[in-house]
Amino acid sequence: MIRRLILKQLDKQERSLGESVDYVRDILRASLPAFFKFALFTPLAQHRRKLPAEAYRVARLVATQDEDCGTCVQIEVNLALKDGVPADVIRAVLNGHPEDLQPALADVYRFAKAVVEASGGEEELRQRILETYGEEGLVEMALGIASARMFPVTKRALGYAKSCALIEIRI
Repeated sequence: MIRRLILKQLDKQERSLGESVDYVRDILRASLPAFFKFALFTPLAQHRRKLPAEAYRVARLVATQDEDCGTCVQIEVNLALKDGVPADVIRAVLNGHPEDLQPALADVYRFAKAVVEASGGEEELRQRILETYGEEGLVEMALGIASARMFPVTKRALGYAKSCALIEIRI
């Protein structure tokens, strides 16, 4: 009974995200306790109070794109559009052109890139992020970057990330 109710909610979430969540259905079918623990991750993955939508979504797009080239990136694009992020900002991120972003967003892009690549170049950028968005903004950005990577990794481990896809910016 409870699985049936959850499956209905997953159908609704799938329509909202614009992409399949079959991997979550598999988690549910395999283990209800694992599903509930996975579901507890969702509030963390969506935590944003202070950080502007554009900065948050740029960081998440960079992190997701580092892990995935398919549906997870498309979901992040769809969520960015729902949050009102302009298509030209999304295109600049997807095309790897931070120079096409306003300076604060270019810093976010470069900071997220340095973090996911573990390049060591994030220190100076972290200071600029702190100056622009404050400590709470930095924490939200860090959680956004980290949590954005969890979904593609889970999908890949479960066998759902098998091919890349053309990302569409559906306005």
